[in-house]
Amino acid sequence: MRVELLPALSDNYMYLLIDSDTKEAAVVDPVEPIKVVEAVRKHGVRLTTVLTTHHHWDHASGNDKLKKMLPSLKVYGGDDRVDAITKKVTHSNSFKLGSLNVKCLFTPCHTTGHICYYVTKENSSEPPAVFTGDTLFVAGCGKFFEGTAEQMHKALIEILGRLPPETRVYCGHEYTVSNLKFARHVEPDNEVIKEKLTWAKEQCSNGDPTIPSTLAEEFTFNPFMRVNEKSVQDHVKQTSAVETMRSLRKEKDSFRVPKE
Repeated sequence: MRVELLPALSDNYMYLLIDSDTKEAAVVDPVEPIKVVEAVRKHGVRLTTVLTTHHHWDHASGNDKLKKMLPSLKVYGGDDRVDAITKKVTHSNSFKLGSLNVKCLFTPCHTTGHICYYVTKENSSEPPAVFTGDTLFVAGCGKFFEGTAEQMHKALIEILGRLPPETRVYCGHEYTVSNLKFARHVEPDNEVIKEKLTWAKEQCSNGDPTIPSTLAEEFTFNPFMRVNEKSVQDHVKQTSAVETMRSLRKEKDSFRVPKE
């Protein structure tokens, strides 16, 4: 399995997912179709599939153009609002991409039809990958535009959080530095957060991505994955994980990100 990061717009990521055995490929959230086609040519792969995480324009608006360029494309998504959708999926639906297994994880909250895509390869030593769109970010999570704290708690802790800890997380945006500044505000004594922030700033100043992380890492520095930790609950003066999630999101929505 190969994952090629394709930066798009101002801070989005598209991903070209390649099955090395068959050279079959899928693209996640191809908002800039020309860039996708160029990457497909460069890597000499056969693009068969679009994996759409959710219907927002900065993730799905390239589907129609890409489908016109490659009419045989299968376009997966969990929401009728996804442009050019040909295969609507829900939780635990699975399909193959060459020799890779793709499992759909239904994670409604940011939108009511949000899907994450969990990718594994049988008898392989390489870690799995999960494409989380705007549900899970490095050190953060998506805004609750169409959902509740209960839903995001289920998505992050019960669904994504139970995947193997070595799973690589490929999210929809480069928000890592600002997310870690909020994480530092929540847990000022957490050394892991400070170290990750220093690293992320360096990456961004060099024009390099901070993606991927792993699920194991997220549990050490992402406040929204740490809602069971006393230090995070104390910050928002809550004692339950769901109420901590609700309070954290409300605080983050109005958080003024410091320059440093």
